[in-house]
Amino acid sequence: MPLDLHALLAPSHTAVLTMELQRGVMGDLAMIPDLAEEVKATGMLDHVAALLAAARTAGARVVHCTAEFRADRAGSGTNAPMLRMSAKGGDNLVSGTPSAEVVPELGQQPSDLVVPRLHGMTPFTGTSLDATLRNCGIRTVVATGVSLNVGVVGMVIEAVGLGYEVVVPPDAVAGVPHAYADQVLQHTIPVIAYRIPTTQIVETWAG
Repeated sequence: MPLDLHALLAPSHTAVLTMELQRGVMGDLAMIPDLAEEVKATGMLDHVAALLAAARTAGARVVHCTAEFRADRAGSGTNAPMLRMSAKGGDNLVSGTPSAEVVPELGQQPSDLVVPRLHGMTPFTGTSLDATLRNCGIRTVVATGVSLNVGVVGMVIEAVGLGYEVVVPPDAVAGVPHAYADQVLQHTIPVIAYRIPTTQIVETWAG
């Protein structure tokens, strides 16, 4: 039976999640230059921005999942190489600083929700994200952002484990190296989520 996109992506029960699309992650203050360059080279932000604009117009939720830290890093662990690296980043991603902000290209609106995390690699564990989505009646999540290698895959697996339907637009995610990100899109994402391009999602909402 063909996939019914109108049912799957009904705005009343769909949210678009952005993963770490922040100035200090892949924006103008990026602590990982290679990732910032990949995002720019692929034009990923343009696709995400278009998707978010369409979501807001259609009435779907937009939720920014951010990584932030207290200035003293209380409550934030260093039990993974990437976490240890970020802990050496000075005031990068400190709550309330420019680096923690969502990149301006996404045109953040007052209706958008922001769910920060102080620890870990993925947005559901140890945050209010699941409760927030359920309280908004969300059953389908559209996963966007970085990095496809770790954070996005983790977000998708957690969402599936919590009972959500998950959609991943291949042109709205990025990771480095590019070849490995392509492998993730080809061999990992299809067994845990639906791969649907942003244009098809936007057209579904417009129709």
